[in-house]
This record gives sequence, structure tokens and C-alpha cells, in this order.
Amino acid sequence: MTDLPSTPLYSHPGGAFTLLAGRAVSRLGFGAMRIVGKGVWGEPEFPVEVRRVLARVPELGIDFIDTADSYGPFISEDLIHEVLHPYDGITIATKGGFTRHGPGSWAEVGRPEYLRQCVLMSLRRLGVERLDLWQLHRIDPAVPADEQFGVMKQMQDEWLIELLGLSEVSVEQVEVASRYFTVSTVQNRYNFSDRSSEDVLRYCEANGIGFIPWHPLSAGKLDVLPALDHIAREHGATPHQVVLAWLLATSPAMLPIPGTGKVHHLEENMKAATLQLSKAEVKELDAAA
Repeated sequence: MTDLPSTPLYSHPGGAFTLLAGRAVSRLGFGAMRIVGKGVWGEPEFPVEVRRVLARVPELGIDFIDTADSYGPFISEDLIHEVLHPYDGITIATKGGFTRHGPGSWAEVGRPEYLRQCVLMSLRRLGVERLDLWQLHRIDPAVPADEQFGVMKQMQDEWLIELLGLSEVSVEQVEVASRYFTVSTVQNRYNFSDRSSEDVLRYCEANGIGFIPWHPLSAGKLDVLPALDHIAREHGATPHQVVLAWLLATSPAMLPIPGTGKVHHLEENMKAATLQLSKAEVKELDAAA
């Protein structure tokens, strides 16, 4: 595998995916959950390195970053604004609908007034007049779904948000939300050891919806299976790079967002964009997964 350039010699790592509004983004993007403290809480342990990571993202040709107001909370959005504003063509996707009560603690709140507050505060933190993509982090089962989807549509009509998405949803929930607004992205857990959202992925693929797999590398705890190990050795790659290449090969709608707080991990992940797996290798990995 070749070294990465200091400035991008190619755009859209992993190819491009065009969201439903005509906005093209890198299929291999960057997830900004891991640029904050442990438990997705507080300031990063190595703040200088984290800022170097964010500065390196556009240098590698990445123009799609996924974050959330609950990462920190708020700290991930603040850091993105500090390092990358005014973004220069980078699409910033953020999420709202969680409250945080400590490291590793998350609680859904889907009341319309709270979701509106989430959007208004993300606008302020990111320093924009309109969010590129806002995703409901979870559908709150304690609040009628039509109230949550309704306020999302209202905020889009008010031009506070360009594109809308959902996270951790079923096909049925995507279909219900689609009665209120156009669903541009779905963000569900999907990785080498968890393919329970396969039906959602295929629905997204059939309907032009971007599918963003969270925990694409199983949070770095990927078990090295024999098939994965020998394919990695054949390509002179790491198992994690092979998994990212496998995700990209799994569906044209797949938009992996591996995250890290270290520059060398970021560069290692991005090398997966140049790794071409054969059909036989993809089939072998499918069977192993």
C-alpha cells in the first residue's frame, strides 16, 4: 500500500456518494466521537494531537465528518469549529436527541422543544447558519414519533437544516419518517461482527439513502480471524484496513466513518481507500463475517 500524500492527490477517499440533495461526500469519512475524553466525556486526553488529527482530515481529501452534540458533550463540535471553520466544502453531519449524565451515560430526549434546542445550539457551536446534515440520534420511545419527525421537518422548512437523517432505526421506522421528510442518511451499528442491520443497509441502497455504519471497526477490538489475517498479509495491509475496504465493497451506499484521536491511526485508516479487494476476497470475508 502506498503512503498518503501531505496534500490530497485524490478527492473523496473510497469514492464519492451523492446524498439525495446532490451533495457529494467522501465514502470514507471521519467520525469525531473519539476526539473527546474516555467514555465520550470531557476534554481529550491529548488535545494537541486531536487538533492535529482534525487539521489532517482535509489534507487527506476527506470532506465528510460525523459528530454529535452529545460527544463531550459539546466538545467535539467545539473542536471541529476551532480547527476547521469555515469548513471550505467539508460536509459536517451532527446529531441530537441525547442528554449526558456522565461518562458512558446516555438518555434519549425527543421532546420537540429539546430537539429544537439541540439544533440551535449545534448551529452556534459549529458557527453556521444552516446545518449540512442533522440526524436524530435516537427515536425517543417516550415521545410520539410524529412529534419528533414533525419538528425535524419544521426546522428543515425554516432552513435551519439542509438534510435530515436517523440513527439506530428499522426499515419500518425509516418508512414512517419518510412520510414527514426525505431521509438522506441512516446511521446504524454495522461492522465485521455485527450485521444485524443488513436489511436496513439494503433498503438504503435501493432508495439512494447513505448508510453510515457506526463502530465500523468494533471500537478497535476486532478479532483477527484467519480469513481476515491472510487477506491482510496478501495486501501488505492491517486487518482494520481490510475491514474498511470490505465495508466499502459491501454496498455503494456504505459510508464508513472510522474515528481516532491519533494522526497515525487516521492515516492508517485512510489507506484503506486505496485497497482493492477481489470479488473472491469479498465473498470470503462475507462468509467469515
